[in-house]
Order: sequence, then C-alpha cells, then structure tokens
Amino acid sequence: MRIAIVDDEQHCIDRLMTLLEPEISSGSSVHAFKTFDEAVHGIDTLQPEVLFLDVQLQDKTGFDVLQGISFKAFSLIFTTAYEQYAVHAFKFSALDYLLKPLISADLNLALEQAKKRLEEKQFTEKLKVLFSHLSPAGKSKKISIATVEGYIFLEINQIIRCQADVNYTHIYTANGDKYTASKTLKYFEDLLTEYHFFRVHNSHLINLGQVCKYNKGKGGYITLSDHSTIEVSTRRRDAFLQACRILHAGL
Repeated sequence: MRIAIVDDEQHCIDRLMTLLEPEISSGSSVHAFKTFDEAVHGIDTLQPEVLFLDVQLQDKTGFDVLQGISFKAFSLIFTTAYEQYAVHAFKFSALDYLLKPLISADLNLALEQAKKRLEEKQFTEKLKVLFSHLSPAGKSKKISIATVEGYIFLEINQIIRCQADVNYTHIYTANGDKYTASKTLKYFEDLLTEYHFFRVHNSHLINLGQVCKYNKGKGGYITLSDHSTIEVSTRRRDAFLQACRILHAGL
C-alpha cells in the first residue's frame, strides 16, 4: 500500500512514521511532503492509497492541497491540533480525522477504516460537504449522512425533521423523501442545533424554519411544512417557544 504524509513539522512526520512501522514492515511504502508545492506534485505523482493530511501548512492549508491536486482516488485522514471549526466541518462531511498528538490506538482504527473505504465512490461529494462548511457564512451548508445503502448528501435547510428509532434516525426532507441513518438522534442534535434545529420531544428533532403552526395545550404540538404534526413535550415547551422567538427575531 502506498501511504503519503503531508505535514510541515518534522517531529509530527517522525511520530507518524513510527506509528506506521507495522505497515512499513508489511511492505507498505510511506512518503512525506512538507510544503504545499511538494504535496501537490507528490500526491499527483505517487497516487497514494491513503493520505494523512495536516490541516495547517505554513501559509497554506490541507484544504488548499485538496483543491490543488488532480488525483483524488485515495482514502483521506486529516491530522490536526484541536481546531473546533475544522473538526466541526469533518463531522458534517463524514471525513476521518486524528487529533494531535497522535496515539497508536486511534491511528490503527483510522487506518483500518481507511482500508475499508478504498473502494468508496463518494469521496468527491464528501469534499463538497466539507468545503460548504469552510465557506463564508450565508452559503448553503450540507451534511453527509450514512445510511444502510451508503451515503446521502443533503442541504441542511431542506431537512424538515429527524425521528428517533432506537439507534437509527429517520430523516424527512422538504421534497418528500425519507432516509434512515445509522446514527442516533443525539448525534444529529449535536450537529444541527446551531442550524436552528430543536429537540421538541425525546423522539423528534425539528427544523424551526419548517414550523408552520403551534397549537397550545399541555405541551402543545406543531405543524410542519410537510403537514406532519409533532407533540412538544411539556418540559421543552418554554425553551421551544424561546428558540422560535430568537429565530424569527434574527430573520
């Protein structure tokens, strides 16, 4: 297997080389590139099967490298010091990442997953999702969603609601589609809350921008743009109404 490392710090390259010694002993070749120009030329020439890509490269970034290369038929693993913004984008795009300082157990797991992904055909779409979250505010954001059939890629504002089903989540969209994701509702709540999604019930996460009507009651219930009606739990009612006020005040 051909493995490429892109990192501008020699001690990080050395650390990764040490962790990859079992792969090297098994016949894999590992090549390291320290600058943007070296990386772009090296990746297109080497055509690695696995790429470890640092987020920050002096005055450039790993994202610049991805936009500069022609060859993209590799399994990608970002390596980064803790940068909340970048890590947030990785989660939405379903691209793998490792936080520095690297440890053996995390690398081994990431490498095993990378090997499984070598035949994956949706890498380009994942990159589009990644770049949508690295773009200026106001541009439509997307999310990569793992289903039993593969990945789907949705614009966040087109998701109407998410419904829990044990360890799975059913996702309903504005064009009438329903997808079943192999993630819990809590996973989507953590990702989508900042995009004006609110968990009105243990089983329901809704897009506040898709709410058409609220009917009072013990907790009340809402009508969404797809004409579905969802109960609002009593203990979440006040927070729900406050979230609605904040959203509409900002429009």
